[in-house]
Amino acid sequence: MAIDNETLADSLSQASTGFKKLNMGASEIVTKSNDILSGWGLEGSSLVYTRTILLAIIVAGASFLLWWVTRNITLSIIHRMADKTKTHWDDELVKNKFFSACAHLVPLLLMDYFMHVVFYDFPRIADIAVRLTDFVIIFVLIIIVMRFMNTARDVLSEKERLKDKPIHSFFQLGKIIIGIIFGILMISVAFNVDLVVILTSMGAMTAVILLVFKDTILGFVGSIQLAANDMVRIGDWVTMEKYGADGDVLEITLATVKVQNFDKTITTIPTYSFISDSFKNWRGMEESGGRRVTRSINIQIGSIKFCTPEMLDKYGEIEMIRSYIEQKEQEIKEFNANNKVNRSVLLNGRNQTNIGIFRYYMETYLKQNENINQEMTLMVRQLAPTEKGVSLQIYAFTKTKDWPVYEAVIGNIFDHLLSAVPYFDLAVFENPTGKDFRTGLK
Repeated sequence: MAIDNETLADSLSQASTGFKKLNMGASEIVTKSNDILSGWGLEGSSLVYTRTILLAIIVAGASFLLWWVTRNITLSIIHRMADKTKTHWDDELVKNKFFSACAHLVPLLLMDYFMHVVFYDFPRIADIAVRLTDFVIIFVLIIIVMRFMNTARDVLSEKERLKDKPIHSFFQLGKIIIGIIFGILMISVAFNVDLVVILTSMGAMTAVILLVFKDTILGFVGSIQLAANDMVRIGDWVTMEKYGADGDVLEITLATVKVQNFDKTITTIPTYSFISDSFKNWRGMEESGGRRVTRSINIQIGSIKFCTPEMLDKYGEIEMIRSYIEQKEQEIKEFNANNKVNRSVLLNGRNQTNIGIFRYYMETYLKQNENINQEMTLMVRQLAPTEKGVSLQIYAFTKTKDWPVYEAVIGNIFDHLLSAVPYFDLAVFENPTGKDFRTGLK
């Protein structure tokens, strides 16, 4: 503890000595200025006002000259060096005008240092001038920090492993926190109020702050949950019917998620809605081995029938299902013979149907299609009859996940299957049109 106390005492002594030297420096400048002006025949209040005006002009001129040199010479050198280096950080700092903001800080620090010298005989004005300069310095520091954060955001967003993360949300939160901290400092400097008093007052305003920043707080919570649970990434295809969104995620920020729909319009959705409402993310499909197909052909119930020997002979000419028909028919004949079934009526015993053969044809056609993923679920199922007939639904997965190619593959499959329906003495269901009624009346 003795060592700590001695170290603390030494630090305080050094700080006190520094302040004394600074005060002595200001006194020396004022004394020398008074000596020069006294030689010009000035004295009393005229000497004080003249010295104040001259020192103000000198400090202002020196600050402007320092700003010009920093802005036009130093920055040009820094920009040339940034162009020659291979690192990406310095290029982004130049792009976001980080060094330009730093150039404003140098003359302000000079002015802040000499305010007590300029207004040596006017302590109240000196105090106001210093507080005003400190206020501007803090404001410039905010700009510098914000531009640095913009640079960090741009650089990190280009990292391959971070491209799909909500980087914008985290940096927006950081900007809000930094803005609040610097805002409190600006208030403290501008009104000469202790930070403890400001923080105590803000405690009483918590309810108001929560009400004002409600959307921001909800957005922050939503963005954290989205990132933690990996629910949405930049580039994901999402569908949110409530907001009319169906497209790719462009940006995830603290307050909103931007989705570019497939018609090139952009839908802006509150970030928290992805937590409170339901949405569909197609990432699982894109990461799988294919894209699902669930489309149906509705068959007229009246066209469904047992197969006669003539029908079986006709269907047997279809090479894709010839062996199936022969094998199935042999199995049925053996069953009916063993059970002594009266074959004079087709309803008796077991019989093949045209819809059953067509269903097998559809499945075989899909299994031979090179665009269908054979390693994933593949089936043709018959759904319950409805007022629109009997649905034969294809449940399979294409190899491609690209939307235009996917639609072309599905179109080719159903072009073929719809054309094949009449070959099995079946008819596709469709609601009657005016032409059908006119034909019926004739």
